[in-house]
Amino acid sequence: MLAVLLAQQGPAAAQAYPAKPIRLISGFAAGGSNDHHARVLAPKLGELLGQNVIVENRVGAGGNIGAEAVAKAAPDGYTLLMGAGSMATAPSIYAKLPYDLQKDFAPISITCQVQNVLVLHPSIPAKSVKELVALAKAKPGALNYASSGIGATPHFSAEMFRLLAGISIVHVPYKGQSEAFIDLLSGRVDFMFTVIQGALPHIESGKMRALAVSANNRSPALPAVPTMQEAGIKGYELSSWFGLIAPAGTPRALVDRLNATAVKVLAMKDVQEKVIAGGSEPVTSTPEQFAERIRNDVVKFQKLAQAAGIKSL
Repeated sequence: MLAVLLAQQGPAAAQAYPAKPIRLISGFAAGGSNDHHARVLAPKLGELLGQNVIVENRVGAGGNIGAEAVAKAAPDGYTLLMGAGSMATAPSIYAKLPYDLQKDFAPISITCQVQNVLVLHPSIPAKSVKELVALAKAKPGALNYASSGIGATPHFSAEMFRLLAGISIVHVPYKGQSEAFIDLLSGRVDFMFTVIQGALPHIESGKMRALAVSANNRSPALPAVPTMQEAGIKGYELSSWFGLIAPAGTPRALVDRLNATAVKVLAMKDVQEKVIAGGSEPVTSTPEQFAERIRNDVVKFQKLAQAAGIKSL
């Protein structure tokens, strides 16, 4: 009923919003990069909106449980999703999803670019991507790489590397990033692509060697580390995102207000510093640009899954 009234009353009703706290759902565990990003934004969003924005973790199924909760929530602006780029990989790896990515959501704004970093155990005698490729070609199938799970963006990052470099490497999937880190740090696996946030302390301590980042621009968190293209893998570009998403049917007046609020928050220096410290790059978009990014990413990952032979779960 509230959504109908807002739709009828338009901008005037949007000005009265919000009249109660807003839930910002993260589909990932507390302490992870998505949760961290949500908790950086939530208090600032709350300050500007005049209501508490409460982060709620709804964990499971690669973020799909949290996404489903938002897809089924009332489109009244009081339940939002801290969306993740893994939503765009989901159609490629899940035979069935509890929501329709294109129809069940109203994108608000991208809030950061997320990219992966290629890290390896220091015992591996490769100081650059070119040296790692040469090592893999000299010993086909001898090198293995960890991932945080089948179909996660780090898995896709490694498979794009395999295909573009023309090498034979063995995938060792884990149930999460922390488990993969344990075996990489111990040397039981050779290398992996992973989100920058979790790897930063190990890179700084020398326990992991960073060779390249996955996007087509260097990360503010690792400015000395080249991109994969700079490191010699032509055509390589794979980045992800976090962003604010509402249920489909949320009145445009509310979407616009939330978008404007997110843009103001991401322009704050202290927020930018925290986002960068978390290994991401603060960016914003219009709702239309965000929707287009999602559509393009779905197509990109479907093509990559087919080329790499990544099968549906």
